[in-house]
Amino acid sequence: MPSDSQAARDYSDIIRGDFEDYIQDIQSYFRCLDSERARAFEEAREVSEDYGRFLQLVGD
Repeated sequence: MPSDSQAARDYSDIIRGDFEDYIQDIQSYFRCLDSERARAFEEAREVSEDYGRFLQLVGD
């Protein structure tokens, strides 16, 4: 049977592993979010440019 201190270290290792997995999941989420934000910004820029061209065509 492991000692109390060994059991505490084992538990700490489990928690640390869970925490590291959680951090990786969060980092992955933010990478995806950044990618989506960049895509949305690019689409908004394109719409803005298209709108600018439209205004030039209609003379406003």
